[in-house]
Amino acid sequence: MTLKIGADAALKALRGWTRMEGERDAIQKSYRFADFKSAFAFMSATALKAEQMDHHPEWFNVYNKVDVILTTHDADGVTQKDLELAGFMDQLASRLG
Repeated sequence: MTLKIGADAALKALRGWTRMEGERDAIQKSYRFADFKSAFAFMSATALKAEQMDHHPEWFNVYNKVDVILTTHDADGVTQKDLELAGFMDQLASRLG
């Protein structure tokens, strides 16, 4: 089982992420890109990383916007896996503009 660190600890290390409202221990962020092609490239590269990590985001896409929620279901909260995937997504988004 993965050790839970909690949303508050993760948010101290991340920029632009927020705690998900409600009772879930989860973090969330919305990314906006120039167009659908860039948003899809972001999702495709993230999907490959997520599969490598065996850790998959909850997300929703409409045109150039990708809304992401990260939590580790088997730990019932935010873990180091979420922090790692969030960092990867942030770096990737900055490269894609």
